[in-house]
Amino acid sequence: MGHPLLELKDKTAVVIGGTSGIGLALSRGLAQAGANVVPTGRRKAQVLAAVSAVEALGRRSLAATCDVTDNSNLENFLQLVCNAFGSVEILVNCAGRTKRMPTLEVPEADWDAILETNLNGTFRACRVFGRHMIERHYGRIINIGSLSSFVGLYEVAAYSASKGAVASLTKALAVEWAKFGVCVNALVPGVLRTDMNANLLDGTDRGREFLMRTPMQRFGQLDELAGATVFLASDAASFVTGHLLVVDGGILASGVNQ
Repeated sequence: MGHPLLELKDKTAVVIGGTSGIGLALSRGLAQAGANVVPTGRRKAQVLAAVSAVEALGRRSLAATCDVTDNSNLENFLQLVCNAFGSVEILVNCAGRTKRMPTLEVPEADWDAILETNLNGTFRACRVFGRHMIERHYGRIINIGSLSSFVGLYEVAAYSASKGAVASLTKALAVEWAKFGVCVNALVPGVLRTDMNANLLDGTDRGREFLMRTPMQRFGQLDELAGATVFLASDAASFVTGHLLVVDGGILASGVNQ
């Protein structure tokens, strides 16, 4: 038997961008901790596959797409989930995009698209679900930060700017919504190998540099984020808000590794 405060039974979690990579891993982790989990994203086929993964763990789910660039779409999605489950206790904001390119060459449309999803999309989802949580005087919102919320990463200025802003937004909402019983935190993954970044990391100078800078000398596994997420989503974290929980193998702590 696990710790009772870490138990998510009878709670409903929505994971936006929960159909692949980090989001899918977190959907699974929350389901394993007992939550009913609704992973969503823009692509129907991927949503159906993620819902199947949750149901395979014995939890309830719901198949519906969702687009963080559209407020009314988010409102309708929240209504669907509430009709099925009654309420939403946990929101995880995993929708994200990036593109590596020298900053002098970044088209403004690419800059806007990355900020639109990573920052504005997170803001919209926080506001739509936050209002619901504030009404109920209970909520756990978990945004996804990045090492680039703290330090500069080479040739991903738009992504870095968006994730620095997500860190600030997380703290601002935590301060504003604390009195309503809504805790707002961010999970900060270190360098994890996913399908999205494998070609940036495998056998590249960038991959080798990341390994050199990581005291644990390896990339993280997606499922290594689950415990931190379950904690932030749980009643064990009732006095934790405005926090950026870093899961990075020691990168941010490191000055020199040998």
